[in-house]
Amino acid sequence: MRQHYLKPVIRWLVVSVAAVCFSQSALAAKTLRFASYFGTEIDHIANEMKETVDKETNGELRIQYSHSGEIASADQFLEAVASGTLDFAYGVGSYWPGMVDLGNIEAGLPGAWGNVDEAKEMLAELRPLLEEAYEENGVILLGHGFGSYYDLITMKPVEGIEDLDGLKIRATSQWADVLEPFGVRAVFLPIEEAYVALSTGVIDGVLYGGPMDYSALKFNELAKNYTFMNVLYPGWIETIIVNPNTWNSLSDDEREVLTKAIEKYAEDIHKFEESENARYIESDDGAFIFGELPTEDSKKIIESAQSVWDQEAAKSDRNAKAIEVLRTNAREQGRLD
Repeated sequence: MRQHYLKPVIRWLVVSVAAVCFSQSALAAKTLRFASYFGTEIDHIANEMKETVDKETNGELRIQYSHSGEIASADQFLEAVASGTLDFAYGVGSYWPGMVDLGNIEAGLPGAWGNVDEAKEMLAELRPLLEEAYEENGVILLGHGFGSYYDLITMKPVEGIEDLDGLKIRATSQWADVLEPFGVRAVFLPIEEAYVALSTGVIDGVLYGGPMDYSALKFNELAKNYTFMNVLYPGWIETIIVNPNTWNSLSDDEREVLTKAIEKYAEDIHKFEESENARYIESDDGAFIFGELPTEDSKKIIESAQSVWDQEAAKSDRNAKAIEVLRTNAREQGRLD
């Protein structure tokens, strides 16, 4: 009788102790709020990052992952990280140029670099200036991600710079200044409205991203002519920032795990974009008709972009130093005379 009575009691004790241990472990885990400007298309990459951090820290660190707009919109990431609303954010410096003077330069000016390795070298050289700028805004610069193609898609073929004359193109204000001398009429509207604008003739084309982006937005249903501009590659740089209090609360081992996991997240996004774009470029399914600007025309656009570079340089002494670094390199690479 006594043996039979003790067995359920022992089982109850074992289960209770395990539950308490699990509860204490869950309470001890640190939840880090991480927001990305990407949508659900790279959730598989985000999930791998989350799983890696959880596994490598034995569950002591967990990432609460969100998209733009769920905790903060992408243009509010800097303020959200500085205030502690977010612990980490993955965005683009051009979303906050009014706060970080180097934001547009960091994101990528037309003609700033021609390949990923060159972009990495330039950002490494600019790193002390960038760290200083982000520190002034209450966050720590953790690292960068590297985008992909950023080219033009139009209703009619663009075989040379003369074909730009008279076109109405959805573009950012920065690119509007660059393309205006060639007769382009820039139209400013949210990218979500560009499909209707194309279908109604309000615009003749869009300057926004690569084949993957245009296909996802179905723009190539209306404008199949994709023109490699050969002006900026990668076409944008992504910025990873962290809250200082969060970072200082972590152990060295935890920082190392997070840094490696987030770096891999950034690299996997770049590989995903490159792979998807290559699939369209190498395909003969007619989704796009690909063309390319002549080298001399690309160089004319980069020369035109120097007015934008000058505008950025005028914002601060720090910006002027950064622009000088980029100009010296562009001359060495033959993009500028």
